[in-house]
Amino acid sequence: MDTILVVNAGSSSVKFQIFAVDGEGRLLRQIKGQMDGIGSRPRLRASGSDGDPMADRAYPIEGVQDVPAAMAVVGGWLRDELRINPIAVGHRVVHGGPDYARPVLIDHAVVSRLERFVSLAPLHQPHNLAPIRTLLGNRPDLPQVACFDTAFHRDHDALADHYAIPHQLHAEGVRRYGFHGLSYEYIARRLPEVAPEIANGRVIVAHLGSGASMCAMKAGKSVESTMGFTALDGLPMGTRPGQLDPGVVLYLIAEKGMSASNVQNFLYRDCGLNGLSGVSNDMRELQTSKDPRAAFAIEYFAYRVGLNAGMLAAALQGVDGVVFTAGIGENSATLRARIAERMAWLGVELDPAENSRHASRISRSSSRIPVYVVPTDEEQMIAQHTLALLMNQHSANQRSKRVS
Repeated sequence: MDTILVVNAGSSSVKFQIFAVDGEGRLLRQIKGQMDGIGSRPRLRASGSDGDPMADRAYPIEGVQDVPAAMAVVGGWLRDELRINPIAVGHRVVHGGPDYARPVLIDHAVVSRLERFVSLAPLHQPHNLAPIRTLLGNRPDLPQVACFDTAFHRDHDALADHYAIPHQLHAEGVRRYGFHGLSYEYIARRLPEVAPEIANGRVIVAHLGSGASMCAMKAGKSVESTMGFTALDGLPMGTRPGQLDPGVVLYLIAEKGMSASNVQNFLYRDCGLNGLSGVSNDMRELQTSKDPRAAFAIEYFAYRVGLNAGMLAAALQGVDGVVFTAGIGENSATLRARIAERMAWLGVELDPAENSRHASRISRSSSRIPVYVVPTDEEQMIAQHTLALLMNQHSANQRSKRVS
């Protein structure tokens, strides 16, 4: 059976999944795993479709010092021990810039264009591109597909897309992109099945995790996002501040003497929940902490989500449903309840019992706005895009042969 490998590479980990393609073109998840601790304590862990462990192995630091080395280990394990040779690889790439509004087959020219956006997503883009370069060098015959977190938002109206800056900068690509698009696209495709009464309506989706954003969707299409030019904007996150007056950046440079690179590291690594609490960037640790700064950080997070819900409701000119997803959104009943309190003016009423048991619908039957919890699956979305591109390429080749 043909298989597709999905790769989501970070600075110290490579997450991967294997999907089998059955005879009817359906995707069946076979393996889910990751190589983490790259450069410190490398460890390969993987499980099968039933959740049973398939691998749990530690490696010496010198053997897995970077992402290409991690890819070599993962690839060797899949190929040599499991006899898996994928027909294609799908990659999550955070920033597609103004060039890419849909997934694309990768070649060296595409990689060169994507390298221009490294400074716009420094925590993600360089690491997303590392395994792509490795496979281009080692397996140039293997089709690779880039799937972008920005693509789902690229059809925004010009009013939502622009900043109030000279047009030339917008033409150069300084515009509002939005992120977590693969997650939002998956939710949009799931809503007709899990919440058909709101699928074609005006829906606010809250992707709440270490990286957090919100999206206003109308009839399954993105209308507005809390994130903009980079993944720093919008909601407070684990280590990123979210919405910030640009004057703060000027202050850090002029008054604190910080260089551009120091400001970049500060904003991406030292702010957000971590900077606000001084305790942790992990919401689970904050919720168990007795430090009053941790409690303040949690309340601040809920407050900002509530504020942004109001902005998105205005963009939609009304709300027909709310969806929580991602790590915090799917797993923290406490945070959902706090956020729902701040959305009560919209007509949100949670059912405490349903919320506590993480039901699919967590609002009361009397709630004017239904509220759902829908687990996201970005890897499934990447696999679907990769398979679709392969099939389209195959169909195009067949047509070309018939014409010639």
